[in-house]
Amino acid sequence: MKHPEQRALLLRRLRQFFDERGFLEVETPLLADEVIPELHIEPFSVVESRDSTRRNRWLQASPELHMKRLLSAGAKAIYQITRSFRASEQGPLHRREFTIVEWYRTGDSMDAGMQLLDDLCQTLLETKPAKRTSYAEAFQKHLEFCPHTATAKQLAEHAAAHAIAVPEGMDAENCDEWLNLLLAMKIEPQLGRDAPGILHSYPASQAVLAKIATDKNGTNIAERFELYWHGIELANGYHELTDAAELRQRFIQVNQQRQQDGRQSLPLPKSLLTAMEQGLPNCAGCALGFDRLLMLAVGAKSIDEVVAFRSD
Repeated sequence: MKHPEQRALLLRRLRQFFDERGFLEVETPLLADEVIPELHIEPFSVVESRDSTRRNRWLQASPELHMKRLLSAGAKAIYQITRSFRASEQGPLHRREFTIVEWYRTGDSMDAGMQLLDDLCQTLLETKPAKRTSYAEAFQKHLEFCPHTATAKQLAEHAAAHAIAVPEGMDAENCDEWLNLLLAMKIEPQLGRDAPGILHSYPASQAVLAKIATDKNGTNIAERFELYWHGIELANGYHELTDAAELRQRFIQVNQQRQQDGRQSLPLPKSLLTAMEQGLPNCAGCALGFDRLLMLAVGAKSIDEVVAFRSD
């Protein structure tokens, strides 16, 4: 590990940032009976044997499940610095085990969530204010079409026109798969070059756990935002969905898609859904990859340069 002092300093400044704004640092389980079903994240399962019975438990991909239960129980502004686990993620920007920073504050809109993330980035990295760009604006600027109205056929034509290799097994009828590919190959490398950039207002079909709203053009959009710096995604945030019935339906749809992709469906997080039925307050939340943040802060090329132990 080449930068232990910088890592410790950044952690101290991170805690100071949230403490000065009245956030409470919390701790939640790393291993639990439940996990949030996600389409593009594969969790680690742990088989536990007890009294001749076997059951699956889950290493958490983020502390979201339990932090939202705290919000439903009355917490107002909370943050956490913890470890997260995601199977099949390894490379210069990915690790199966990594440090995540996650926070929530009740009463915040998407704009307030983006402002807090911008303030954090300016404070920790001494950057310029982040430039905010909507998902539609980014596609219009770099690819000259509207991502909210394009068909799968049109998106495939755009990919071919830019000589983008299509991953084997990709669903050619799924617009979101094409949009994710075009975003990764042609837009993300351009984001956050001179100053951090926040991409926001994603297609409603990519809401994940965010609320859906209508923009000034009458288009349904997801109140979701992501922070980029030097073309690398650092954080992902939502104006959080608070409707338990809608969230349950989204989880069911995720599991259906996972099964179609030949992957295991995941148990619904009943404790989270029950807590939300009792009332999750209006809030915005965000998760930030701390190792990536440190990597960019010190000019490293790989996460392995800023952690004490490499993960092979």
